[in-house]
Amino acid sequence: MLHIVNKSPTQTRSLESCLRMILPQHALLLIEDGVYAALSGTPLENKLRAASINMKIFALKPDLDARGVTNRTLDCVTLVDYGGFVDLVAEHGTPNSWL
Repeated sequence: MLHIVNKSPTQTRSLESCLRMILPQHALLLIEDGVYAALSGTPLENKLRAASINMKIFALKPDLDARGVTNRTLDCVTLVDYGGFVDLVAEHGTPNSWL
């Protein structure tokens, strides 16, 4: 399953809830303001690093670019473009969006 988080971790607790429920064979995609969680120096950095040991974490590069923070992305997060987003959905089936 592909889990998608689009809200900033400072706005909601969606990402933290997602990380508690996600399974190792699942993947996480951060989009829109959710990409702020993929940055180094945030309160969730350690949780994302720990989660990345068991699952793949992705962030939408155009959203990082739009916010001017691409160069601060954690090394455990794989950047994808829109085509990569489509590939993730095709690979993992119906996505689960965390609101």
